[in-house]
Amino acid sequence: MKQTALSQKHIDLGAKMVEFAGYAMPVQYTGVNEEHEIVRNGVGVFDVSHMGEFILRGEGAIDLIQKISSNDAEKLFDGKAQYACIPNETGGIVDDFLTYRISKNEYLLVVNASNIEKDWNWLVKNNTFDCEMENISEQTSLLAVQGPKAAEAIQALTDRDLDSMPYYTHQTCTFAGIENVLVSTTGYTGSGGFEIYFPNEAANQIWEAIFTSGKSCGIKPIGLAARDTLRLEMGFCLYGNDIDDNTSPLEAGLGWVTKFTKPFTNSNRLLAEKENGIKNRLVGFELLERGIPRHGYSIVDVNGNEIGKVTSGTMGPSVQKAIGLGYVPNSLSAIGTEILIQVRNKQLKAKVVKLPFYKAN
Repeated sequence: MKQTALSQKHIDLGAKMVEFAGYAMPVQYTGVNEEHEIVRNGVGVFDVSHMGEFILRGEGAIDLIQKISSNDAEKLFDGKAQYACIPNETGGIVDDFLTYRISKNEYLLVVNASNIEKDWNWLVKNNTFDCEMENISEQTSLLAVQGPKAAEAIQALTDRDLDSMPYYTHQTCTFAGIENVLVSTTGYTGSGGFEIYFPNEAANQIWEAIFTSGKSCGIKPIGLAARDTLRLEMGFCLYGNDIDDNTSPLEAGLGWVTKFTKPFTNSNRLLAEKENGIKNRLVGFELLERGIPRHGYSIVDVNGNEIGKVTSGTMGPSVQKAIGLGYVPNSLSAIGTEILIQVRNKQLKAKVVKLPFYKAN
């Protein structure tokens, strides 16, 4: 099992470690609910160094990105980030990812940990543009400092005004005494904050600096279990659960990052799907009876017919409800529609609700 540069830190802090995408990762420290609330109300730090990072350089970089991305990367400017998915040739999704424009001819792509090799091979296959590609995943660490007190917690570590950075932007700066650190206003929690990219050699120095600087804000390390409950309360998709090689970006609710203003892989078929109307839709639901929905549970209609599957489910610590995502026929996707979730041997009442489940005050 691979280690991140900070794995020993997590073990020393008493984290429960699990294997994720081939890495030993901290799943929790003190408990999911407590960690979840720290991020919602204060500030927490996630080690997500298992994520993948690719650098694309050269005049062909933008052409390669435009070919593989569902979104329009021509809209990016230096210091801007963009969320998108990588459509495959059969109607599904290779991965979802972030694109950071460093300069006109240099981009950073950030991909899911479980898809690094798959995504790299996809880019290589599609690189007919003489784009120079570098996989820096193994040399790069990534910390997500998330929560409403994130800027206050780490402002002392850089001369850049973190509070004034707009959402989905990034700056390369000196951070905690380390040069060329990329700080971005992105995240997977819905509570604001930053994602910080730097070389593995700087990991211990930056980790210690963040916790020293953020001590007065009550900063704490947070595990991947709380990352999952936080993202689910926001209705954010998780690759491998809510989206995969067989799910349509349009059915998954990713139409907002699927731009038909330029051609991309399978764009003609996806445009036809949009014009003809999607058959299924990824919806949020909440249980109206006691129970917790889990990935793979059946969704049934009021007549007892199976109509879909739960893709993600949990007890939402902030919303205090059993919530989930799942695909249902478009005809049963309207807000307020009553559905049933097969939890073990019981069919529990649920209703389709508007996303996100959690809304900050």
